[in-house]
Amino acid sequence: MAELIVFMEYKKVLAISGSTRQQSTNDSLIKAIEDLCVNVFDITVYKGIAGLPQFNPDDDIEDVDTKVAEFREQLYAADGILICTPEYAHGVPGTLKNAIDWTISSSNFPHKPTMLITASTDGKYGHAALLETLKVIEAKNVMNLQMVIPFVKTKISLDGKITDSKTLAGLETIIAEFIKTLNDHSHPFKNNS
Repeated sequence: MAELIVFMEYKKVLAISGSTRQQSTNDSLIKAIEDLCVNVFDITVYKGIAGLPQFNPDDDIEDVDTKVAEFREQLYAADGILICTPEYAHGVPGTLKNAIDWTISSSNFPHKPTMLITASTDGKYGHAALLETLKVIEAKNVMNLQMVIPFVKTKISLDGKITDSKTLAGLETIIAEFIKTLNDHSHPFKNNS
């Protein structure tokens, strides 16, 4: 990864784990990505996903709940977003979907580079559903920044070390694409010619 440093400005990435479990595999995965990207970008892990109130459009007002406002501020300040999540019962974890629902009216995801990794026993069903949501809310380049890691517990250690060479190669590929996307300053409402 060292050769990529010269091609980018230092960026801030907000990581969101879809698991609320202590010491989850997805937390270990975020740590592994952080270790792979030392001196490339700065990862801050959002810790408040379980504390967000249940989304209710009637509560999505100017004076929104403090925890929601803080979450939105962290998203706004980030140059890119990393989501690592398990799949629950072939679906998206409720706390993660709830968090994303709180961002729709405030438009925190449109044109924000977003890397999605679903790491679970299977993962393909929840991944497909979440990918569709991120496409609808216009997360930037998410189709090229996504990966499913099935049987993840056999491929990563609790201390955040990738133990499977194919998984490591796949991660390095999408991280390189994420860096390119973070460096792309184009905006849909600007003349980029």
